Amino acid sequence: MIRVLAMTPYPQGRVPGQRFRIEQWAPLLRSEGVEVVFSPFLSSAGMDVLYRPGHITRKIGETLRGYFQRCAEAVWRRRADVVFVYREAALLGPPILERLLGRRTPLILDLDDAIYLGDTSIVNGWSRVLKMKGKTEAICRLASHVTVGNEFLACFARRHARAVTVVPTTIDTDLYEVRPRRENSRLVVGWSGSTTTLPYLTTLAAALQRLSDRQEFEFHVIGGETQIARVPVYCKSWRADTEVEDLRGFDVGLMPLSDDEWSRGKCGLKALQYMALGIPPVVSPVGVNTTIVRDGINGFHARTEEEWVDRIARLLRDESLRRRMGTEARRTVEQSYSHRVHVPRIAQVLREAVG
Repeated sequence: MIRVLAMTPYPQGRVPGQRFRIEQWAPLLRSEGVEVVFSPFLSSAGMDVLYRPGHITRKIGETLRGYFQRCAEAVWRRRADVVFVYREAALLGPPILERLLGRRTPLILDLDDAIYLGDTSIVNGWSRVLKMKGKTEAICRLASHVTVGNEFLACFARRHARAVTVVPTTIDTDLYEVRPRRENSRLVVGWSGSTTTLPYLTTLAAALQRLSDRQEFEFHVIGGETQIARVPVYCKSWRADTEVEDLRGFDVGLMPLSDDEWSRGKCGLKALQYMALGIPPVVSPVGVNTTIVRDGINGFHARTEEEWVDRIARLLRDESLRRRMGTEARRTVEQSYSHRVHVPRIAQVLREAVG
């Protein structure tokens, strides 16, 4: 049995990227002869205040606590054959911990965002000065292997790492089970995200207003708070135990993005969640979205305000189109983005690092 110490920035079950990558893979890795032990940098208490304004004292305290824990692990190292680092071992500072760990144990780095750009949330702008330029590049050089969520990130990693493998963000297709849509219910257009991705949604305000003038629908928002004039908006907090059921209420799922380097590094999770449940997505054709969503087959691309209005309206008006695209969307996830398809590849990367 290969023993893996998974160093993650956040506690388990709290952050989408982490949940849909190493956390989701861990149970299936056991059947591949790999045992994963998690070590988060932040505690649950630290995560509770991370994206809230203020709380500077607690944030600093949580950062120091995380560093002490990581230093102990680097020096006295838990018994592990390989260390799997999701993004970075510590949220701030230089890659000292990765350097210490990599000297004694094979290190795998996993990237699912263009974190090398050094973006920081608005509420934690003060921490920008502690984001070390070139940190991600340095960790790539230290790692035995780098796994990335898409080809755009692979192009970056190959400039610095000795071995790179593309492993897309995956969906648990057993949990994300397609079920019949409830009868006689109002049509629902939906978006799921967080406070950090809410700005993407606000770019659709005008399109949704125009759509509401010609088509009756409800707009459901999971994981954020927003209001749009003339549009019936229903906001709900994200919860892990209701996530799948909340998404099942959508007839059409939206994934707007800006066309920039940060967005091109994203791995299309929102679209994949909708598609796994048989919900046709309408997405910005940016980055990996152009690979996941085949325009007019398992979803729609939309670039302009007019296209957003037209694509969503077509799906709302035509139930057979929604059903046909939803079936193709589910098939896409089962064939190319199911966790069962890609876990053996992750297990092979881990075995090669140990070997």
